Amino acid sequence: MSKLNLDFSIVEKARESARNIVLDTQEFINKHTTVTVERSILRLFGVDGVDEFGVPLPNVVVDSIKNSNNGSLGMGVAYYIGNAMINTGLTPQEISQKVSQGELDLCSLKEHDVFDVKLKINEIAKQSVDQIKANRNKREEFLNEYGDKSGPYLYVIVATGNIYEDITQAVAAAKQGADIIAVIRTTGQSLLDYVPYGATTEGFGGTYATGENFRLMREALDKVGAELGRYIRLCNYCSGLCMPEIAALGAQNRLDVMLNDALYGILFRDINMKRTMIDQYFSRIINGFAGVIINTGEDNYLTTADAVEEAHTVLASQFINEQFALVAGLPEEQMGLGHAFEISPDVENGFLYELAQAQMAREIFPKAPLKYMPPTKFMTGDIFKGQVQDALFNMVTIMTDQKLHLLGMLTEAIHTPFISDRALSIDNAKYIFNTMKDLGSEIEFKKDGIMCNRVNEVLNNAYELISQIEKDGLFKTLEQGKFAGIKRPIDGGKGLDGVVMKEAMYFNPFIELMLEKELVLGGNC
Repeated sequence: MSKLNLDFSIVEKARESARNIVLDTQEFINKHTTVTVERSILRLFGVDGVDEFGVPLPNVVVDSIKNSNNGSLGMGVAYYIGNAMINTGLTPQEISQKVSQGELDLCSLKEHDVFDVKLKINEIAKQSVDQIKANRNKREEFLNEYGDKSGPYLYVIVATGNIYEDITQAVAAAKQGADIIAVIRTTGQSLLDYVPYGATTEGFGGTYATGENFRLMREALDKVGAELGRYIRLCNYCSGLCMPEIAALGAQNRLDVMLNDALYGILFRDINMKRTMIDQYFSRIINGFAGVIINTGEDNYLTTADAVEEAHTVLASQFINEQFALVAGLPEEQMGLGHAFEISPDVENGFLYELAQAQMAREIFPKAPLKYMPPTKFMTGDIFKGQVQDALFNMVTIMTDQKLHLLGMLTEAIHTPFISDRALSIDNAKYIFNTMKDLGSEIEFKKDGIMCNRVNEVLNNAYELISQIEKDGLFKTLEQGKFAGIKRPIDGGKGLDGVVMKEAMYFNPFIELMLEKELVLGGNC
């Protein structure tokens, strides 16, 4: 039963149109790979480190193939590494080091039968898959030992730029009551076409996402989790030019949540749409297999566009993100579809619109651990008003059963929050979540009232938009600027030169292994 009297025949039509949009786009995705997909494969083979100039070895190897006159990246890096293993008897890491030192040319080696190469490389691929499965099982063990939270997860941010300082703040946040620690990436990392190496201590507005930083934070959260008797989830970002590469590092270091949107990088970072579509597919396969909850970026539309007028674009994007995730084998229980409390406080009955939008998302996506973002756009230096805005946001979360609750900060418009600011915000949320725990199940909404009429208007507008996208295709729609009013050319943006057409013998062992095993893993996320 729908509290909002939603027309679920329209919901199903919108979902079917979204699926057709994704399947149409998937035809393009299946024919192409990218430099970062190939680097991700190397990282899953265990390749790590940098050369004498500080260039990551996955970049060195992929670039050596891409720029060779004797080879083609369209064959896939898995073929070249497997072929080299047969020729040399070396590991992928040793092969990569020799390539970086100029001692080995992957494209000049004797070519072996693709069947034999697949057999050889699958030995390594299965070891990698088993390691990721073990990480997933380790998460399950912690959750079975400590239990898991039934209500909203309190999701807080650390963003000092220094991983060691981030750890200090993360531990403090966990002790204050946080359930998820999100380490914000440094400004601009989404535009780097490589993943920095090692622990980092400098960043602007955040900290570099690196394998070592992931490992250090995971270790610290496990330690404080043992003290508290709670499992503390770790979140980072795999959006941008290195989307699947960072997803691979996250899977190897047992991250639990990843920012991962099909459209965000195109709209808000001007990354080429072809590149993004290919990269998001493999990144979601990895996240799905690793049991990672993805967070999509619909909330960003509302920091650009008006939250009342453009609410239907949020819903349309949620439908599309859902279908892209399903095609990649990622279950609904791992889809942290995004939305936000971003209506201007000056709008009459704005709270009713916010409550209606959140309830609509919950009813349309009942299994999804929805990610709800706090007010930011209309926060000011008035911390007392800000605390009230956050309290209203907290009320909507508990009334509509949102799951990933990004904590609002009363000092949002002033500075990066102090530990004391975070403590006040956590206390605010915990108080409201407790005192209003069952309010949502106790109330009903007036049929043909403001809220019911509002959501059906949003739903119909979303269906109309999705129907038009189905006719035009997703690429053309993005060119026309129908999301957040931002137009992107199909052959423009960053990263287009990293898109490669697959050759007939191309293979990626992890797609087959992860999609096949995802069906039998089960368990909690």
